[in-house]
Amino acid sequence: MNSFYSQLKRINLTVWIFVGVFAGIFVGIFSPSLTEAIKPFQNLFLHGIKCVIAPLIFATVVTGVSSAGGFKQLGLMGARTFVYFEIVTTLALAVGLIVVNVIQPGVGVSLQGYKTASVGAFTGNKLTFAGFIDHLLPVNFADAVVRGDVLQIVIFSTIFGVAALAIGEKSKPVLGFCESLAQIMFKFVGYVMLLAPLGVCASIASAVSENGWEVMVPLAKLVGTLYFALFLFVVAVFFPICRLCGVPILGFIKQVKDPVLWAFATTSSESAYPMALERLEEFGVPRRIASFVLPMGYSFNLDGSTLYLSLASIFIAQVSGIQLSIDQQILMMLTLMLTSKGVAAVPRTSIVVLSGTLTGFGLPLEGLALILAVDAFMDMGRSAINLLGNCLATAVIARSEGIELGQSLASKSQSDSKSGPFVLELE
Repeated sequence: MNSFYSQLKRINLTVWIFVGVFAGIFVGIFSPSLTEAIKPFQNLFLHGIKCVIAPLIFATVVTGVSSAGGFKQLGLMGARTFVYFEIVTTLALAVGLIVVNVIQPGVGVSLQGYKTASVGAFTGNKLTFAGFIDHLLPVNFADAVVRGDVLQIVIFSTIFGVAALAIGEKSKPVLGFCESLAQIMFKFVGYVMLLAPLGVCASIASAVSENGWEVMVPLAKLVGTLYFALFLFVVAVFFPICRLCGVPILGFIKQVKDPVLWAFATTSSESAYPMALERLEEFGVPRRIASFVLPMGYSFNLDGSTLYLSLASIFIAQVSGIQLSIDQQILMMLTLMLTSKGVAAVPRTSIVVLSGTLTGFGLPLEGLALILAVDAFMDMGRSAINLLGNCLATAVIARSEGIELGQSLASKSQSDSKSGPFVLELE
């Protein structure tokens, strides 16, 4: 019995989520009556995700802004970095928005039982530019937290982080608290994710029992849509940036392929950070640039997650039967431009920001649980693109400082060839 229990403990969460998917399909097809009995686990999981939105985003945004180290240290390099981040993440949002509207992976699926309330909540909002400006700051922070208004939480947190940066040493206790809070919330999310297999099982069982097994087809289509959008983003955005900024494409790919594959396998670009930092220095990027741009990118330049957020948001609107106008979609993208800055580069944290966006725009969270069934597949792709985008950003900023890339590789190669096979063997 102890041996069986130890074997179960070795099974990771991704495998359990897959088990939940197949169990949900089985229950939905062969025993629909059980759906109501297990549905509370879906709600429990959703409540667990919603309750960490405000503290997690506040902590990550404040620590992300404060990590700049000071206004003098930012200087021109900091300005270039943030301009680059904003341009590329905006392009990521645009690519995701265009692809999901063209392919429409969610059309043909209906979240029965949730559509009426969600449509009413969304169409009751008069979304205007004046209203958007008026809504940027909360009456008070507690009110924004209670309502789950992610946009207001992010703006408040950003200004808070800038103010903390401005007062310098006196802010250290508060920043230390925020760093600890962020780590605690990440651990909290890990505990909540233990409910994911049950939540997925309940969500899939409910969807299959109401819509039939055909509901799985759009989910497979969603995964394919995301990977097509990521591929299109790399070809249409990353490659031209390399050519325009003078980053050697083949040398860059050779240097970053291992950390990118590691991020893909572990579904966490953060786990590949040490390897990526080492490879970028080998590529010729000075440590002063790599150690500044690369970690900043983990809060402000998650291209894969940003693209995923725009695509997933519109997908949920499609499966909910909610027709969003171009103005509404653009407003959602503007919101995601800010909320995506609070996404940490750890597995599945995009789900937290996505849930906040759905709540703020009156879209049903049940669609989020549906997406979670295939989120493991999508998380691998977006984590890899997150790391690739941050490595490219570091190389681009190095080129903007007039640094020639690939020189360290050439000298290292010559040194290795002169040293003989013994040195190569040691490495």
